[in-house]
Amino acid sequence: MDTGKLRAWWSHCQGLDGVAAGSAAGTLGRTGWARSVGGSGPYLGLYARAGLSREAVDAAVARLEVHELPSVRGCTYVLPAADFALGLRLGAGAPEGELAAAVKHLGVTGAEIEGLCEAVTGVLGERPLDPAAIKAATGDAVRGLGEAGKKRGTATTLPLALGLLQARGAIRRVPVNGRLDQQRYGYVAWGLDLGEWTAESARAELARRYFGWAGPASMVHFRWFSGFTATAAKAAVAGLGLRPVDGTDLLWTEATAAEYARFTAPEEPSYALVAGIDGIHLLHRDFGRLLDPADAQRPELTGPKALGALSDSPAHMIVDRGRLVGLWEFDTAAQEIVRQTWVAPDAELRAAVASAEAFVRDQLGDARSFSLDSPKSRAPRIAALRSGR
Repeated sequence: MDTGKLRAWWSHCQGLDGVAAGSAAGTLGRTGWARSVGGSGPYLGLYARAGLSREAVDAAVARLEVHELPSVRGCTYVLPAADFALGLRLGAGAPEGELAAAVKHLGVTGAEIEGLCEAVTGVLGERPLDPAAIKAATGDAVRGLGEAGKKRGTATTLPLALGLLQARGAIRRVPVNGRLDQQRYGYVAWGLDLGEWTAESARAELARRYFGWAGPASMVHFRWFSGFTATAAKAAVAGLGLRPVDGTDLLWTEATAAEYARFTAPEEPSYALVAGIDGIHLLHRDFGRLLDPADAQRPELTGPKALGALSDSPAHMIVDRGRLVGLWEFDTAAQEIVRQTWVAPDAELRAAVASAEAFVRDQLGDARSFSLDSPKSRAPRIAALRSGR
C-alpha cells in the first residue's frame, strides 16, 4: 500500500487539509472527539482544522454545543452535543469500577454513596460549586476514608458520588473561567437525558464512528482507543462489514475503501501544528506510522530512545499530509514557537508556524501539553529543540 497516500488519507479524514472547516461541534463530529487533559490540545486541534479562535470555542462550550465529559476508558474528551449521551454511556464503567473498589477495600457501601448522590444533587443548581463548597453544603454526608483511602487516591466519598452523577448526566463539571486548558472546576445540576443507549448499542455506535474517523485501523488500534475487551470489540464491529486492507492488519468498510480509491493525495505540502495528543496520533496510538524510516531513527528530545521506539510524541507535532515532519513547543519567555523540522522550511511551513505562533501568543498565552505542564518543566524540551538534538 502507498504509505504516502495512506498518511494523506488519514490526514484528510482528520480534517487537517481544511475539509472539516466549520463549527466546533461539526468539526468534532466529523473528525473525532478531542482528548482533553487540561492542556491546549482541543484549542490547537480546532484551530488547525477549522481556524476557530479560542473565543469561538469557549462560546461553544458556554452554549453547550460542545463539552468536556468523561467518556471512553474513563478519559475526558471534548464532545459535540449530539454525542454527550453516547460518550457518558461509554464512560460509565470507570466510576462504577471505582465504587466497586471502594466497597471492597474501603468499607464503603452502595447505599451510602447513593445517599450522598441525593445530597449533592440537592445542593447543586445553576451556580457552580467547587468540591470544597459541595462538601461544606452536604455536611456529614461526605465521609473521610482515612489513610487507606489516601493511598488509593480516594480521600473522601465525594469523588465517588461526583463520578457517578456525571456518568448519569445528573451533573456536569464546568471550568471556572470557561476555558478548556486548565483544571479548576465547579459542578452544576444538569439532568441530561441519556436516551436508550445500552452497553452493547453504545459500543457498536462507537465502532461505527471510530472507523469513519480513523479507518483504516487495526483491531489493536480500536481496542486501545475504546478500552474494550477483545470479545466486546469483536461484537462492536460485527455489523460494520469490515474487510482487511491487503498485506496489512488494517481494516476498513466498503464505503471507506471506495472513498480511498477515489482519493488523490495532495502534491503540495499541507502543514499543521497540533498537540502531541491530537487525534492524528491518538486515535491509533501507533506513533511509528507517522514517521518515515529515516526519521524513526532520530533521537527523542531528552532521552536515550529513538523516536520510532516511542509510544507517544515527545512534544507537540508538525505534520504534513499525515507525516510527522517536526516537533515544537512554545517558549513563554521569548513568546515564540521553538521548532525542529526534518524538511527544508518553505514559505508554507513558515506561514503555518507564524499562524500557530500568533494563535498561541495572542489567544492562549501558552501551549501546555497537559495540566501540570509548565514553562519550567518544558525547558529541557525547548533547549533540545533549539540545539537541534
